[in-house]
Amino acid sequence: MSFHARLLEQTHAARQGLLATPIIQGALRGQVSLPSYLAFLREAYHHVRHTVPLLRATKAALPERNAWLREPLDEYIGEEAGHDEWILDDIAACGGDAGSVRHGAPGHATEVMVAYAYDTIARVNPLGFFGMVHVLEGTSVSLALMAADAIQKPLALPDAAFSYLRSHGTLDREHVAHFALLMDRVADPGDQAAIVHAARAFFQLYGDVFRSLPLPEPQAAASALLARRDAAAEA
Repeated sequence: MSFHARLLEQTHAARQGLLATPIIQGALRGQVSLPSYLAFLREAYHHVRHTVPLLRATKAALPERNAWLREPLDEYIGEEAGHDEWILDDIAACGGDAGSVRHGAPGHATEVMVAYAYDTIARVNPLGFFGMVHVLEGTSVSLALMAADAIQKPLALPDAAFSYLRSHGTLDREHVAHFALLMDRVADPGDQAAIVHAARAFFQLYGDVFRSLPLPEPQAAASALLARRDAAAEA
């Protein structure tokens, strides 16, 4: 069995725990609210803005045996640059205050997840960061496009409010295929163990981010939709 296949197998239970979080399951059923979506975007901004710095830190900390990863990491850096700005644009398109998010602080769960990523790179094994890549990009592919559709329709939000979810969901399909090839080149058992360990941890930590978000109130989605329809009728 290839290492990527073993990574999927050995993190399956942790992944199911993330997908089972109430706000994710509710969103897929159309149980959404604008405050919940804006809270998701706020926390997404505060971890996505660290993606490029984390990639650079990983590259700088690579041991010589993993020097072959420098070029792929440079490619990731080029592709991930500016994604945090997409999220701010989405917030503005929802009527949120993008400036306050940019200059504000993350929630505790997001702060802990980001801190764990930096600590893994600096203290444990830089390849552990690929555990975070596995969690965020694998989750994005399976959920982002479905979630965007499930959120947009009941809230009657414009397409401009979903550039992050839709663009990231599509882009990450390519990234996951490339990621599998990279992981299958990781031969050192210690590196493999570090990636699996970190991935399990990041499934828990990313799940904590979702568990920290406000759940939609029963009438929130309907009220938001009615308000938008009334505003459109008056225009």
